[in-house]
Amino acid sequence: MRTLFAGTGAGESPGAIRPDDAARVAVFLDVDGTLLDLAERPDVVVVPAELIVDLVAARNRADGALALVSGRPVAELDRLFTPLRLPAAGVHGAELRFDPEDTPSAAVGAGPLPAALWAALRDVLRDFPGTFVENKRYSFAIHYRQARPHEDALRARLAGLLQSLDDPRITMLQAHCAFELKPRAFDKGRAIQALLSHPPFAGRRPVFIGDDDTDEAGFAVVTAAGGLAYSVGRRRPHTAATFANPAAVRAWLAAFAEGGE
Repeated sequence: MRTLFAGTGAGESPGAIRPDDAARVAVFLDVDGTLLDLAERPDVVVVPAELIVDLVAARNRADGALALVSGRPVAELDRLFTPLRLPAAGVHGAELRFDPEDTPSAAVGAGPLPAALWAALRDVLRDFPGTFVENKRYSFAIHYRQARPHEDALRARLAGLLQSLDDPRITMLQAHCAFELKPRAFDKGRAIQALLSHPPFAGRRPVFIGDDDTDEAGFAVVTAAGGLAYSVGRRRPHTAATFANPAAVRAWLAAFAEGGE
């Protein structure tokens, strides 16, 4: 049987998820950098056809208790994984959808970022060729994959922009070659807590896999709830083990879908 976790630090052994645990766990999956390999731009990621098949099978094994918890809007998740629709948290928890047939709703405390911040942000990025920004309504994602030598300078300018805005409700997180400006009122940890309060997730042991700083609130919540959190690429706080890359996560999902250990 294939193991579902990739490895641990020295002397640590979180234990595998047994085949009969599928009826007792709630599975939460980040998307970019976790299920999917990163690309130069978010709109050119590749979704392997077999991944959708495995997601369907894994959802069925968990009696529906499988959700996507992503920085992308829920509508983008539906587009990526069409025709599959899953329970989901989008834009780092600003959007929540408990029933796959429903439209997403805004989380408590989630509201659009100020238009003045968007305008000021676009002015800043004119000084950094190769960067671009996504307006996700509840967050702004600044991508610098094609301007990596300017990462430190860009971070400093964005920090200065937030300081000049003088709004402590807004924070900045770092992802892979991206900075995300978002309100503190929502995060992936709160999103997972909200999903765990609804069927079919309620009463189950949470399992969460993510890959970057934006997932760390989720790792903390899942671990505090007695669940298992796994990171991708490198070990992060509150995680039990680490997957080497998204291909290893997809193998984990396939094993879970097949009923392996």
